Amino acid sequence: MNNYKKRIVDEVLQRKLKGKGAVLIEGPKWCGKTTTAEQISKSVLYMDMPANKEQNLMLADINPSLLLKGNTPRLIDEWQLAPKLWDAVRFEVDHRKDEGQFILTGSSVPADMTQIAHTGTGRFSFLLMRPMTLFESLESTGDVSLKDLFNNKEINGINKLSFEDIAYVCCRGGWPRSIDMEKDIALDQAIDYYDAVVKTDISRVDGVKRDSTRVRYLMRSYARNIGSQASNETLKNDVINNDFSLDTDTIHSYISALKKIFVIEEVPAWNPNLRSKVAIRSANTRYYIDPSIATAALGIGPNDLINDLNTFGFVFENLCIRDLRIYAESINGDLYHYRDSSSLECDAVIHLRDGSYGLIEIKLGGDKLIEEGAKDLIALANLIDTSKMKKPSFLMVVTATSDYAYKREDGVYVVPIGCLKN
Repeated sequence: MNNYKKRIVDEVLQRKLKGKGAVLIEGPKWCGKTTTAEQISKSVLYMDMPANKEQNLMLADINPSLLLKGNTPRLIDEWQLAPKLWDAVRFEVDHRKDEGQFILTGSSVPADMTQIAHTGTGRFSFLLMRPMTLFESLESTGDVSLKDLFNNKEINGINKLSFEDIAYVCCRGGWPRSIDMEKDIALDQAIDYYDAVVKTDISRVDGVKRDSTRVRYLMRSYARNIGSQASNETLKNDVINNDFSLDTDTIHSYISALKKIFVIEEVPAWNPNLRSKVAIRSANTRYYIDPSIATAALGIGPNDLINDLNTFGFVFENLCIRDLRIYAESINGDLYHYRDSSSLECDAVIHLRDGSYGLIEIKLGGDKLIEEGAKDLIALANLIDTSKMKKPSFLMVVTATSDYAYKREDGVYVVPIGCLKN
């Protein structure tokens, strides 16, 4: 607890507690859901504490209201062990008629919702907690704020992360327990997480036994296709090329299970008003919730990324998408991607609730790649019908290797991921 690093989601959780009676925090295992909730809660019930687990389960069945007594917000950890607590919380929220009463956290494996009578609509708010961003792990300087970009403020920053540093954090990931470990040990954490998903978690999600070898092949194929809109048919053919057959129905089932335990988190397509009649492609873009899952699935480390810049580019893109999504949601925004039938694309679009939006390309770095990214951003901005929607608040190329954050003469920002924050 003394080593707790403040999370961006802390502020989001506080905001959600002010709007609803209870908040359910979801997310992948090892992302620090309980630790974060403990910072805000005034009392805690650990349902799986060995000394009290049996008694807690009995009370949840006989008189669950007793478990809800305590100072608020009251944290109920591993609530899914007793799904009846959901309805008990809803009942208490209705009768207390006050905000911020309960925080529910638990395993990444969903609870058995068949035992729940009410959805909790209007009483519960939902919060997805992801692994830590580079700003939260204190590796980004935070010199450049997304909020400032939307407010058209001047920006500047110095990048302290080397190319080798970026390769390392891609493979280590944003798992809180790994942040302060020695590098070799920290890299093992992502592999251990991947192994747990393959061997147990993907089968626990819905009680369907799934072959670990098939899961490994699928996750490896998915890793080779991150940053793309590859279809299930493409993934199937990729697996066949590895002398292992999976049909599209099985692939769909496995991907659905990986989404439920927050291993996969895709990015939906953005549909702006355009002057052109060009067709917008609506397929989601494939990503893992953390880039370290991709490198673990591929069986590669930092040196392998440096020696294969093509793969490095896609894994780095997954890192940036993770951070950008967290930064965006903290300022009431959502993350999208754009691609049309002319192959013009934009890796990330951050769209705020007030209609403001920013267009972002992700590049490893180098003058040529930055120039290509800026060119694509300007081309997309020129396609948007500003008589029907706002013009972009900013155009930005996010890089791995640039020394500084700066604004080009054409108005496009170049910002290293090691300078960015929400």
